[in-house]
Amino acid sequence: MNTPLGFSFSGVHAGLKPARKDFALVLSDGPCTAAACFTTNLAKAAPILDAQPRLPSSNARAILINAGNANALTGPDGVADVQALIERAAQELAVPASSIFTASTGVIGVRLPVGKLIEALPKLAQGCSADPTACAEAILTTDTRTKIATRAITLDGREVRILGVCKGSGMIAPQLATMIAVITTDAAIDQSLLGAALREAMHGSFNQLTVDNDMSTNDCVFALSSGKAGNTNISTKNRRYVAFVEALSALCQDLAKQIAADGEGATKLLEVRVTGAAKTAIAADLAKSVAGSSLVKAALFGADPNWGRILASIGARAGTEGYSVEPDRARVQIQGIKVYDGAPAAYDPTTLKTKMREPEIVVDVALDAGDAGGVAWGCDLSYDYVKINADYTSLLTTDDEGSVRKDDRLTHYSPAFKVSLLVEALSYIAKFRGKRCVIKYGGAAMIKEPLKRSFCKDIGLLRSVGLVPIVVHGGGPEITRALDKLGGKSEFIDGVRVTDAADLKVVEMVLTGSINTDLVTLINRDGGVAVGVSGKDGALLRAKKLPVEPGRDFGQVGVVTSVNRELLEMLLEKNYVPVISPIGLGDDGQSYNINADSAAAAIAAAVGAHKLIYLTDVPGILDESGNLMPEFTAAELTARIESGFLKGGMKIKAQSVLEAIAGGVQRVHVVDGRTPHSIIAELFTDRGVGTLIEGQRDA
Repeated sequence: MNTPLGFSFSGVHAGLKPARKDFALVLSDGPCTAAACFTTNLAKAAPILDAQPRLPSSNARAILINAGNANALTGPDGVADVQALIERAAQELAVPASSIFTASTGVIGVRLPVGKLIEALPKLAQGCSADPTACAEAILTTDTRTKIATRAITLDGREVRILGVCKGSGMIAPQLATMIAVITTDAAIDQSLLGAALREAMHGSFNQLTVDNDMSTNDCVFALSSGKAGNTNISTKNRRYVAFVEALSALCQDLAKQIAADGEGATKLLEVRVTGAAKTAIAADLAKSVAGSSLVKAALFGADPNWGRILASIGARAGTEGYSVEPDRARVQIQGIKVYDGAPAAYDPTTLKTKMREPEIVVDVALDAGDAGGVAWGCDLSYDYVKINADYTSLLTTDDEGSVRKDDRLTHYSPAFKVSLLVEALSYIAKFRGKRCVIKYGGAAMIKEPLKRSFCKDIGLLRSVGLVPIVVHGGGPEITRALDKLGGKSEFIDGVRVTDAADLKVVEMVLTGSINTDLVTLINRDGGVAVGVSGKDGALLRAKKLPVEPGRDFGQVGVVTSVNRELLEMLLEKNYVPVISPIGLGDDGQSYNINADSAAAAIAAAVGAHKLIYLTDVPGILDESGNLMPEFTAAELTARIESGFLKGGMKIKAQSVLEAIAGGVQRVHVVDGRTPHSIIAELFTDRGVGTLIEGQRDA
């Protein structure tokens, strides 16, 4: 990762949480410039009461952040705990106490177990590295994923790097700051201008973010500059300053969108764009009012294109603030489809509802009052948001040392809720118990660590309730990165990777030696009993060279000729989860790179799988307008292929689907792997998610 010069990061488990990392450090190897923006909530947490009077600074060295305890509304003891932590950290890090600042996040009103943090300081200091991942993990609370963003610009011929880590999921409502973030840069910039740049960047990013319209007591954004990039010092608001602000604003906007997408219980990211306002501030305010509307958010969760709620929100805010706006003259689009233009507009409700099931929703509102525009971000309002926050403190327990834990056992819920939940879950468990399901694992679910972890956990859970999963994985992006590092070249023809003998060694190293091993480790850690298998092991996948037209050669790319079913049956009989890398062995003794989609289809047919699931980076199979097609028969999919509509990787996937169905697989699903727990959602709903393909549609 392109870490700014002069900074290192660390994250460890100090014991504030039962198991996860909960104590983070951002460290500068020398005095650096620092600025910050803090919550305007008058009920400020102790770390903010300590840091706010001491910033900006030209002598900052470290930011300490703990998760699991907010140290808010804890009185004089809370401030004393901050000062005690800083004093001990100064000794451990060998820096002045005045150069250390802290931040906290977690439950309000419980005294900070500062002793545990002090005890963890040596380990925290020793763990420093240029990789910010552990730090980003250690600051999470109800977040489901880490949030990191980077940008790089060139100033005076020198590369200037900016990196930000943040946390935020609930209690997100903007006014100056909306979460905890630490932004580091190696730009040389004056203290006053760093603060000015941060405030400018806030306006079009964090200040336009809302999850639940509730502001935390702990919100803060720190900016640290080491000045080590070697650019001419930014001392005035010149072109260098403008370029820096643009890059900083883009980074903050990136982080803001990550927070919105990870809002508590969220299933969709909402972007609201308002144009045609008299002033930018008005457009931004109106956009934020739509993004924060509970009715709009609830409709978004249900994929309900309720444009009336959007215009009602615009009208309510305009009326309250006295803006000269006429909502009935506006134009409204949802996902690019016009739903209102001075009057209700005709549209296909099925098409729009399908588009609204996508993970990102865009609402455009064009007013008729000027030329200014503004953007805001939010998320939908799901059942899970209510669950998370309805019992947030009633399920918390505090031990003698002050550590807070959540006792989230099902026994705490009402009998009616427990009965309905268990009856529904058990009916699906009974339906799928003993059924075989082949899952082709690929796309973003492989690259993003939180998605990878949720996938592996899901495999363990499915196995534990009686489903028989088999995982076949790809690894295209990782292979490309490995080839780039080794000076190789990635070439694709019609979605197929050209693989010469040298490339095949890299492909096999990545697939079998890296990805397969990681998956097996994660699945076993989360309760599965996985076994990694290369297609060459036990001649599991017999292959031959991919037949091509004369004059074309894909190198060591193969197609499956047979599957060693006996080997798989032996593993399944012992209740193992086979995790298969698609490298095949030819009768000629050569190894072949096999497309993972094709390998999964051949394996599913060989073992008589009830279902085959493809995880990919799109909602499913889309039509010419980009709309999700929920269902296909094999005949309809064949017609799509023959028409030339499906191309590249999706064409290969579609052909693999047909091969699986021809081999006896009853149902094939193409599912969006960018959504956490998408396999669970596919299996434990009546019609599944994504696109379903069957041999013939039920009568």
